[in-house]
Amino acid sequence: MSQVLLAALVSLAILVSGCNAFTSTYKRCGSVSSVFGQQQQSSSALNLTPLPKGISPFEKSLSKNIDIQGDFRKSSKKAIDAAIGNNMKRVEIEFPPLLGGSQSKSQFDDFDNIQELDKNKEWTMQLAPTFLGEKEYQKGRVWMIFPDLKECELAKAEWAGQRYQEATFTTIQAVTNYLATGENSGGGYDAPWGENLMSGLSKIMGGKDGDAGLLGDQASLDPLVEGENSPARLWLVIQPGNGGPVEDWVNCEKMALSSPDTTMVVINGALDKVRGGFYPAVFFPKLAATVDRFWKKFEPAFYLKPFSDKGVYGWLYRVYPEPWQVHLEIVKPGKDGNAEVEYMLVDTMDEKPSYDKVESMLLSASQANK
Repeated sequence: MSQVLLAALVSLAILVSGCNAFTSTYKRCGSVSSVFGQQQQSSSALNLTPLPKGISPFEKSLSKNIDIQGDFRKSSKKAIDAAIGNNMKRVEIEFPPLLGGSQSKSQFDDFDNIQELDKNKEWTMQLAPTFLGEKEYQKGRVWMIFPDLKECELAKAEWAGQRYQEATFTTIQAVTNYLATGENSGGGYDAPWGENLMSGLSKIMGGKDGDAGLLGDQASLDPLVEGENSPARLWLVIQPGNGGPVEDWVNCEKMALSSPDTTMVVINGALDKVRGGFYPAVFFPKLAATVDRFWKKFEPAFYLKPFSDKGVYGWLYRVYPEPWQVHLEIVKPGKDGNAEVEYMLVDTMDEKPSYDKVESMLLSASQANK
């Protein structure tokens, strides 16, 4: 027997015995074919950021007692810094915003768009101060860009501390009107249907006192002043379009075209829906025109999405500049009737896999793991 063959058999024996003995949270073992697949990725997998704790819908007791969103922010900050360091100007952050805390909710629970927006607002308000240690982000150069005036008003009232107020509070409309007037900007602000009507009604009701504030308090907007807080170093755009008007996504492109050197970070903007053709071009021609030239150029920096199909659960995960990870979630009966959750790294990829590809990988891994 050759030394090469002998070494291969010994390695395989170690791997198989490791599969039988390994009982911690993460697994990398399954069928023989998946074992060799994992070995091929070992050099990169050793340095992968592990999945955050408590994200499984079967770990609710754990989810409610740990700061999951704080973990998301730490990984997101690291990923955003790395992306900016590599001169990325269009950055995507995508994660389940309702996980964690006493009211933790997974993809299987009932929730509405308002709850999501509140959590995304809260998450981003706590992210913004993490940039203030660097001089280039100080003096209002981090812009908190809310989807509408009312959200801006609420955030400014709720987060009154100095470390939060150092950011510039503004809206998609205010930024677009401020910037998007040049020849290369695509024109001014695209107002959603009905907004002009409500704005006009608010001014009429306000009479001599001005705007009645039906859409929010204009005083909550920070002035955008060239040479002071403008141009911005960083835009944190909170949930544009997702549950709101599609014009948000159109206006984001106008903003970016008008200030190409500013880094735009979109937080939970449902960009998969935009890029995936959820909005037919025949009904949304302006939005469709932005997809290839703008939205497909975003770099996913922190991305965590749950998958479930035919009783199989898993996650697609990435922390820039690391490769994409596909994890199979394995749920087993535990002590006292509580489920035990383990994760198996199915594969890593340099390019983002399609939704169907992830589902197929998870189903195959589940079958191989039985």
